[in-house]
Amino acid sequence: MNPKLQVSPSPHMRSAVTTRSIMYVVACALLPSCIAGVLCFGEHAFIILILSAASAVGAEYLYEKLLNKPVTISDGSALVTGLLIGMNMPPSITWWIPCLGSVFGIIVIKQLYGGLGQNFMNPALGARCFLLISFAGRMTDFSVRKGLIPLVTSIPGAPDALSGATPLAWLKTGTTFDLKSMFFGNTVGCIGETSALCLLAGGLLLVALRIIRLRIPGMYLGTFALLTLVTALIRGYNDPVIYTLEQLCAGGLMLGAWFMATDYVTSPITGRGQLVFGALLGILTWIFRMIGTSVEGVSYSIIFCNLLVPMIEQYTRPAAAGVARQSREARRLMREKAREARRLKAADRKEKSV
Repeated sequence: MNPKLQVSPSPHMRSAVTTRSIMYVVACALLPSCIAGVLCFGEHAFIILILSAASAVGAEYLYEKLLNKPVTISDGSALVTGLLIGMNMPPSITWWIPCLGSVFGIIVIKQLYGGLGQNFMNPALGARCFLLISFAGRMTDFSVRKGLIPLVTSIPGAPDALSGATPLAWLKTGTTFDLKSMFFGNTVGCIGETSALCLLAGGLLLVALRIIRLRIPGMYLGTFALLTLVTALIRGYNDPVIYTLEQLCAGGLMLGAWFMATDYVTSPITGRGQLVFGALLGILTWIFRMIGTSVEGVSYSIIFCNLLVPMIEQYTRPAAAGVARQSREARRLMREKAREARRLKAADRKEKSV
């Protein structure tokens, strides 16, 4: 049969890009940050990343096998989720905690809602918040053993271990930290969030390959930076610009903006909706960091905005073909009728006065 005469349901045109190729490109974009984390924090960080990724893939495989569902581990989504969970772990975390988080994220947040494409929040962030609530002490313990390169140059001593306030804790007091160390990753923090340079390189790679658009991370970081700069100026902090740049590099902001907020499933698909989504993320993160008692706030901001995605899409949905033109024509006719009514009313008053 001639394919031009073949009738079939949509979609009628398909892209060569698949979920599998997208996920493996995202995993490759995460590798620089993972390598930087291993170099900074040593072999234990490497073990945490491997166990977290393996637990996510294994949990998805066992769940789908036991329920006689098609096994989808080859699409790479579970691998990316496991990597993100591992990157959000403190470097000295006990090995079974990220494994538990990976199982929770894959089964409870992803599979119980229907699998890939059906989850209402980012599985990695949901798992991180679950672990923060369940193991608050261990999830906020950033003391580490020395890795292959120096960690915090401003904290002396301790040949076998390093501990101290994270950059976000310093910034919370209005004191600047060390922008160079934060940009290159020579700081205390979670395994995959310390090097802003590696995260920025991975995010720009995704933009260059058209895996993600710049709308969400650009609006997110821009809104947060503007609000933070204004706050620093109002409060009279020293070097407000440096303070703002350090806030951008600190914590999980870069990781969340480039790799979590841009998740296809839990972010808006409309252009205007993505801009609104990014602006809301920036405002909420600014509220958590600069006004609230929390020093971070990225995870909760993204999860909260994930819940608002259906409403954002409803109000930013573009008009169907022809509807916008009809609406403009209807508004034009209404304006003409209003002008005619005013003209007749003025003529009637003039006639009565005569």
